Amino acid sequence: MALFLHTLWSALPDTVVDTVKLIPFLFVTYLVMEWLEEKAKDQSIHLLGRFSAAGPLVGAAVGVVPQCGFSAAAASLYSGGLITAGTLIAIFLSTSDEMLPILLSAQVSAATIGKILLAKFALGAASGFAIDGIYRLIRKRRAFIRGSAALENEENRIHELCENDHCGCEDEGHSPVVSALKHTGKITLFIFIITYIAAVLVEFFGEQSVAAFLQWNPVLGILVSGLIGLIPNCGASVLITTLYLDQLISAGQMMTGLLVGAGVGLLVLFRTNRRHMATNFKLLALTYAAGVFWGALIELLGMTF
Repeated sequence: MALFLHTLWSALPDTVVDTVKLIPFLFVTYLVMEWLEEKAKDQSIHLLGRFSAAGPLVGAAVGVVPQCGFSAAAASLYSGGLITAGTLIAIFLSTSDEMLPILLSAQVSAATIGKILLAKFALGAASGFAIDGIYRLIRKRRAFIRGSAALENEENRIHELCENDHCGCEDEGHSPVVSALKHTGKITLFIFIITYIAAVLVEFFGEQSVAAFLQWNPVLGILVSGLIGLIPNCGASVLITTLYLDQLISAGQMMTGLLVGAGVGLLVLFRTNRRHMATNFKLLALTYAAGVFWGALIELLGMTF
């Protein structure tokens, strides 16, 4: 009982810090979305659509910045129909979370850090472009069969996002700042609860138990590393990076876990995109599959960083 209580207490400070760090990102994101909905209406979608072709490249570059707030912001933007699925996946895969601070604190060479970051950027962008390319082919076929009218405004979901959260966006004379604060507050509470539960589980099982399991079977280790990466907590990336630095897991296993580790991005996606759960699970599966694929390829080629 004492061990369990200690675990509950020790997981709390990091959870609070991780959650608080997300608030500015979430607030600014929702404030921008409120402005687009209020001022630009449907034209905002058409404007952003002009730049969607380069979205995965830009998204992968943004995701490399060591802050999981970008993945949370990206999930909200996708739920509002402002970025493509490929851009979202690119950000998810390139998100560094706590990896970079751990590498720097361990005094890993700049060349090694550069290779890892470049790999995450390149693999994230490549996956994003592939997903968007496939989606465009499917969408064209759909439009041909059903007619373009059936697809009109299919991705403009800012209005729907506001309805889901009952933020008061519909009220005449509503304040965008107040609505953004309501969105941010609801998402922050949700993130804190789930992240705390995840942190307790990671703390309870311990690093050595995870390392032993991953070393038991290299192929299975890649699959499990991907599942660990899906844990919506910065502790997952810390664990994966530390195990790699201690030479307890391979480069392929490390890359799978770090690619899949989208921080709280997936949490936010499931919270803000509630009316499209089938799509959410598809994006989750795509994120996991991409991470496992690239990790297995790195393992097969015997690559190291």
